[in-house]
Amino acid sequence: MKTDLKTIPGVGPNMERRFLGLGISSVEELRGRDPEELYFLDCARYPGGVDRCCLYVYRLAVAFAEGRLTDPEQRKWWSWKDDKGGERP
Repeated sequence: MKTDLKTIPGVGPNMERRFLGLGISSVEELRGRDPEELYFLDCARYPGGVDRCCLYVYRLAVAFAEGRLTDPEQRKWWSWKDDKGGERP
């Protein structure tokens, strides 16, 4: 299936498959989604565990879909790690 998901920074073939497994096949479908919920649903699909980095990519992907990336640093998935008292990008 041809998608535009790999236009999202940090999304390669593996993350594209994860999005497809969650029923998401386009960037547009990410608008208004909750990244934490996407991660929870992903974890439910893989009882052995899902790397927390996937959550960071979900956060980046939703922000990208909503046009909220205003700083080049925000295009890096690791910029979306759990905050330590401050605001995420």
